[in-house]
Amino acid sequence: MSPARPPGEALRHVLYRALRTAFRALPLDDATRDRWRARFLSRGAAWAPPPPKGKAPAAGDGAHRPLMRADEAAIGHVPYRQEALPATLPATLVAFYLPQFHPIPENDRWWGKGFTEWRNVTRALPQFEGHAQPRLPADLGFYDLRDIGVMREQARLAREYGIGAFCFYYYWFAGQTLLEQPLQQWLADDGIDLPFCLCWANENWARRWDGRDHDVLMAQQHSAEDDLAFIAHVAPYLRDRRALRVDGRPMLLVYRPSLMPDPAATAKRWREWCSANGIGEIHLAYVQGFERPDPRDIGFDAAVEFPPNMSSPPSVTAAQTLINPDFAGDVLDWRELAREASQRPLPAYRLYPGVNPGWDNEPRRSGKGRVLLHASPRGYGEWLQRTIHERLAPVPPAQRLVFINAWNEWAEGAVLEPDMRLGYAWLEATRNALHARVSGSSAPCVVIHAFYPDVLNELLMQLHSAAFSHRLVITTTEDKAKAVHDCLQARGMQGEVCVFENRGRDVLPFLRVADRLLNEGVSLVLKLHTKRSLHRQDGDDWRREMVGALLAPERASAIMSGFANDSRLGLVAPEGHIQPLGFYWGANERRVRALAARIGIDVPDVAQATFASGSMFWARLEALRPLLDLHPYASEFEAEAGQVDGTLAHAIERLFSLGASASGYRVVSAAGAVGQPEPAAGTYRYARRG
Repeated sequence: MSPARPPGEALRHVLYRALRTAFRALPLDDATRDRWRARFLSRGAAWAPPPPKGKAPAAGDGAHRPLMRADEAAIGHVPYRQEALPATLPATLVAFYLPQFHPIPENDRWWGKGFTEWRNVTRALPQFEGHAQPRLPADLGFYDLRDIGVMREQARLAREYGIGAFCFYYYWFAGQTLLEQPLQQWLADDGIDLPFCLCWANENWARRWDGRDHDVLMAQQHSAEDDLAFIAHVAPYLRDRRALRVDGRPMLLVYRPSLMPDPAATAKRWREWCSANGIGEIHLAYVQGFERPDPRDIGFDAAVEFPPNMSSPPSVTAAQTLINPDFAGDVLDWRELAREASQRPLPAYRLYPGVNPGWDNEPRRSGKGRVLLHASPRGYGEWLQRTIHERLAPVPPAQRLVFINAWNEWAEGAVLEPDMRLGYAWLEATRNALHARVSGSSAPCVVIHAFYPDVLNELLMQLHSAAFSHRLVITTTEDKAKAVHDCLQARGMQGEVCVFENRGRDVLPFLRVADRLLNEGVSLVLKLHTKRSLHRQDGDDWRREMVGALLAPERASAIMSGFANDSRLGLVAPEGHIQPLGFYWGANERRVRALAARIGIDVPDVAQATFASGSMFWARLEALRPLLDLHPYASEFEAEAGQVDGTLAHAIERLFSLGASASGYRVVSAAGAVGQPEPAAGTYRYARRG
């Protein structure tokens, strides 16, 4: 039973929603709207209703992923590798950098001896199914920024992967600075050859980590005198040869200019001081984290977008299955943030776009985090690429700056640095985004899982008879790899052999390979496997029927032409094997629904939904993105024990077609794809209804 709400709370929430609707309808400019919103939140945030609650797991249904360790490499993990950047970079990428990874006396007093941001990071726990916490560092480790060697390595990685500058948060409080030691070390080490700028975090330092006027630990004291003291203190950074310059002027950012008594007067004082003290003109920008005035109206030169702030992606909290029944945070859809932000028109003033690789501040707000779900390296890379090559296309090359939030906000889930789960995937997506978009590979890739090498020869014969140009990848287990190589050699065929643990049947190896192929630009795949279904007497018939429908010589080229001519064709499965989902849930319904929430799709009315039984099909890899961007762990797949139903692999078998349909792609039979009649409906001989 839910606890009774305090008297009047329900009424306040109703009034809040009514006021919000009216507020959104008012014809206000962005600056006024943001100012009113910030004023309300500082005084009346308690009026806002709490986020929706997630779903409790069904009785007796524990977490589907074993909660055993958080340092496992997931599917999609990318190792460090060196690759060339474009000869001319199309934009300068500037990553926000948090220096909170070393102890200071103030944090010792406020949070306990030896506190650094790593303490927040490591205390985080998953709050709902698919919540990837804690997120742990990989190659750089739990670093201490008092070690200048760490910063040298960060700068080297940043440069290799296309980051053009760091934007260091700078903490100044009326003459006292916090966390400045790493920046002073950087300034003193001229060998660190990476440009930088400062962003004055000019809000209060608060226990809630949000800068608002609640439980303030160290307050700002803005004044004319403080303005001059501040600019004199940061002058060495502005004079440094590595200072990030725009139009030849060193750049300086302010996080929240609205907190200044008169930001235009402050800007004037700074400009005059810099001109009189040998720095010259400076380039002033502010961060659009809480407000969006025209920078010219406050004496500044430019504004910087700061996603996910100033965005309202839809909540998906109610769709999540809770691990922690008391979770009171909010879960939002990161994909909608990326879609909306990448399509915003640039305003009349100078604006530097912002891109965000994810957000999850659960480490700082235990059990109450704000989580942007469904972020992926591929999605982030596409957002960054569209921003560089499309959104900034009208901007002169010298003025193309893109700010990334962030390089190392580990406790807020906004990180480019390598982590244990996905390795260098975020950095690789950053580097790839600097290149112009290229079309996918024209040659399809045939992916065969060969658990039964004696059946592989049969499949290779059919593939040879189909006579189309292709790339071949065969997955198998270590004990069968030699037999697979021998089979290829005997038939005189070339193919890449990938060896994996015997886990997840044909599904897990396919996800591993498909993830890599999509990153390599492959567009079309044919998924086959040496299916025998030893628990059935007709297992070989099942395989031959499906392979024949997909690979018959007169069909293969027609199916490929169908994909080439119809950009919304997503998946082609053997006719007679596309079955009503509701008829064949088996022991998989809960798993399918939980997994659908994790990949961010809805399971349609089971009377309408279908799935491709047998897990063999042609597919456009882009249509499988919901599953591929999930990046599950191999340990989520059950160890092999001869299961015939109810495993994660069986659930994903049902989600291949569901995910393609949810992404707006068509799922058709092989007969339908080549214009042949469908077989008469009847009882499906290879499965029992239930």
